[in-house]
Amino acid sequence: MPSVYAYAVSYDLGFAPNPFGGILSLATCKPNIRQRAEKGDWILGFTGVKLKPVLRCVYAMVVTDDRTFDGYWADPAFLGRRPERAGSAKSQVGDNVYHRATANDPWLQEDSVHSRTNGTQCPLNTAHDTRINRVLLSTDFVYFGAAAPTLPAAVGAAIGYHRNARDYRRFDLADAQPLIDWIAPLKAAHHNLIVADPINFASRGMRFSPVLQRMV
Repeated sequence: MPSVYAYAVSYDLGFAPNPFGGILSLATCKPNIRQRAEKGDWILGFTGVKLKPVLRCVYAMVVTDDRTFDGYWADPAFLGRRPERAGSAKSQVGDNVYHRATANDPWLQEDSVHSRTNGTQCPLNTAHDTRINRVLLSTDFVYFGAAAPTLPAAVGAAIGYHRNARDYRRFDLADAQPLIDWIAPLKAAHHNLIVADPINFASRGMRFSPVLQRMV
């Protein structure tokens, strides 16, 4: 039976997840979800205490494919997802950032949202992201961004999902059925579409500091 994963999105820049180009990818952050989610599972990202007001659905995806970081980097289909910090708005938040010369070499990190402020590799972000060598992909998603709809209180109460302070929550599909019944028609109405720009898109030139636990 499929699982449903729900978590609080700390920053919505179009980086994690990245919804551009007709595919939604979760390539950085959330290593526990990237490790456990299988094809056919749902993942929903909600606004939380760092992105108020809380409990708005930033995106919903059904996992349809995955890659290793090296596979993601080498696949010609994802060359456009490599970051270009001096490029277009979308390319600034490219999430195809990790690769190696060989499987025994250390990870290289492209200049990206997870690099240091001077563009050099951030070891802490690298270690956190690459702890799980897996990128989740979806061609069955909706990305609301700044138009994120609020989770109905009755739905949240039915599944026991309120302000989520933990890493994530996993539900069996049957237990999360009220949530799926709410989001599935919205996904169908906006299938594989970006309804609005990311909530923090204006801050896409910033970097995430793992020391300060905020964008700088």
